[in-house]
Amino acid sequence: MKTWTAKPGEIDRKWYVVDASGYNLGRLASKIATVIRGKNKPTFTPHVDTGDFVIVINACKVGLTGNKLDQKKYQRYSGFPGGVHTIAARDVRTNDPERMIREAVFGMLPKNKLTRKVIIDKIRVYGGDEHPHKSQNPEPLP
Repeated sequence: MKTWTAKPGEIDRKWYVVDASGYNLGRLASKIATVIRGKNKPTFTPHVDTGDFVIVINACKVGLTGNKLDQKKYQRYSGFPGGVHTIAARDVRTNDPERMIREAVFGMLPKNKLTRKVIIDKIRVYGGDEHPHKSQNPEPLP
């Protein structure tokens, strides 16, 4: 009996759409990370990119529990001395809601070259309820 592994040409990719308005940030991010990595499929192979594409709409309505809107901070660093910029989660959710979901999913992916740098490009995040991917016929995420 031989073990079957997925080959890059044999992968069947689907498009899923998720409405973030009814989810907490962490629970939504873990579900998305599972799908874009391909772990929800029986054909999952760790060294091959077998994941599906995910479209997230209404990113500005994602929920945070407790006092995280004021206590959670997002940082970016310019590389120069004194170049650390810190923003509260409340401001990120109003100004750049795509960043919240993208960083949460990015943090839940394994820390290797295949998964983080390549697979994070399979997520499309939009702050409103419209997206330009109608031609891919996205299904609701189960």
